[in-house]
Amino acid sequence: MHDELLINLSVSLLAALIFGLITEKLRLSSIVGYLIAGIVIGPYTPGFVGDQEMALQFAEVGVVLLMFGVGLHFDLRDLLAVKKIAIPGAVGQIVAATALGTVAAVALGWPTAEGVVLGIAISVASTVVLVRVLTDNDVLHTTQGHIAVGWLIVEDIFTVLVLVVLPAAADILVDGGVIDGAAGAAGEAAAHGAGGGIAASLGMAVLRIGVLAALVLGAGKRVIPPLLSLVARTRSRELFTLCVLVIALAIATGALYLGVSVALGAFLAGMVVGQTEVSHQAAADALPMRDAFAVVFFVSVGMLFDPRVLVDQPLYLAVLLAIVLIAKPLTAIAIVWGLRYSFRNALTVGIALAQVGEFSFLLATEAIDLHLLSEEARSLLVATAIISITLNPLIFRLIEPTERWLRSKPALWKKIGSRAEAGGLRLNEAMAERVATSDGADDAKTRAVIVGYGPVGQTAARILRGFGVETVVVDLNIDTIRELANNGELGVYGDSTRHDILEAAGIKDAKYLLVTVPDVLVRTLVIITAKEINSELKVFARARYLKERAWLEEVGATQICIEEAETAVGLAKLLLSEVGADPERVAAEVTRIQRELGVHRDEA
Repeated sequence: MHDELLINLSVSLLAALIFGLITEKLRLSSIVGYLIAGIVIGPYTPGFVGDQEMALQFAEVGVVLLMFGVGLHFDLRDLLAVKKIAIPGAVGQIVAATALGTVAAVALGWPTAEGVVLGIAISVASTVVLVRVLTDNDVLHTTQGHIAVGWLIVEDIFTVLVLVVLPAAADILVDGGVIDGAAGAAGEAAAHGAGGGIAASLGMAVLRIGVLAALVLGAGKRVIPPLLSLVARTRSRELFTLCVLVIALAIATGALYLGVSVALGAFLAGMVVGQTEVSHQAAADALPMRDAFAVVFFVSVGMLFDPRVLVDQPLYLAVLLAIVLIAKPLTAIAIVWGLRYSFRNALTVGIALAQVGEFSFLLATEAIDLHLLSEEARSLLVATAIISITLNPLIFRLIEPTERWLRSKPALWKKIGSRAEAGGLRLNEAMAERVATSDGADDAKTRAVIVGYGPVGQTAARILRGFGVETVVVDLNIDTIRELANNGELGVYGDSTRHDILEAAGIKDAKYLLVTVPDVLVRTLVIITAKEINSELKVFARARYLKERAWLEEVGATQICIEEAETAVGLAKLLLSEVGADPERVAAEVTRIQRELGVHRDEA
């Protein structure tokens, strides 16, 4: 038994490592590699066959740590920042995907309940895949990145709620004969008889959830923080890691005994730990454990995949892929565009969410245990996940060519862009007169146009205002511009790559332009457009990598702050100060590093 346990775990992790490396080399998500590893060692393919039951037991720990990690990193402020679009957007997309999944199931002769569960499962995107895609394309910290992450937080919360109510829903559906497809008078009688138990089942579920929440969020807040602080003061890394693991597993197990999903228990435990002073250390210790067991979880899901479903149900698979790759992004695009955000934002968010991932499998596993989903349906979900996760990064790379093509069609682009512009048009009209008559238009006062009002833009604006420089902010977040207007500051809503938007911001009379947005394409277009309007403009640009410097200088940037270089210089200063170097030595070493990196500029 012990040998069998070790062999299964070793083979699972080895296969995950091999296929994970292959998919990483192909610039695909490693999740695809883990799922394929599970298929390879599963019972439906030749060669070594892993123990499915044992893998599922390991996967249960993976579920707990995955949900604990979600709770640990859950920050309500991230959601509140984009709540006006993330909440209606996520809800709208979930409803659309669920409805389409249900209709498809009924049309193809599958049980209604199975269609509902499968529809909900494919409506939820993968956190790992989304963050990876946004990071690789340098848009994680942009407006569209913030919207996508907030959208995903809502989906995660929804998944937790579904996992909580699923057992009660299963009881209701079984009693009502929905799962077995009961029809006619007998089915109606069974459903009518179950009606009286619906309120009782849901009431009991709510009561259990309330008890768990009260224990974890109430009593837990008085016990867990002092416990973690006590263990942290021992300065023992092993004890602290053990304490974090015990808290996650203990609360998840307690949830199980209360008849509530372990996922909710782990999520609540993560929320409590995330509010403590040692939350960062807890996250650092939990991350390796979570990743290791999450790998086993994905491998176990892959082991349950039956390739025969590709032959038996090709039409259903095609429908599910159409929902994930076409219907979901189109729904998201329509919602984002309908709420008067730019088409670039809509396109980015829609495509980033066009995949399914870890929470879909959690939901499917729970639904199978409750007899709401068949093994065949789960195989379809795995196939949908593998294909959608593989294609998502490739489709994401088409965003810029698509936008360029649309911009090449002025009439079409005007219609697409007019919706987003309408919301900010009235605000810009009111602001235009203030910009035109402000002090910056006179020689007595200097004006600086700041593109992007994130942390970097806000800091730059505060410094410039402190030295009497008038600032005009250009941003695509209409709420930001509205807040600036309410505070008496100047701001223009719109796409900073357009002539009319920069002209409205007073770029003709400006002395400085600060480009703080992280997207390299946007930075380039803004500088080119601004220089066409005001060739005397001094441009200060932000760049992430050293390789961007030559290109930005070529298009007209006067000074460039490169994050890679600044990090190297900052670290050198800290180290030299720590070892006791005198100021002259520090200055000389900083100059040497700047010259090596090619960012040093001699004083004129």
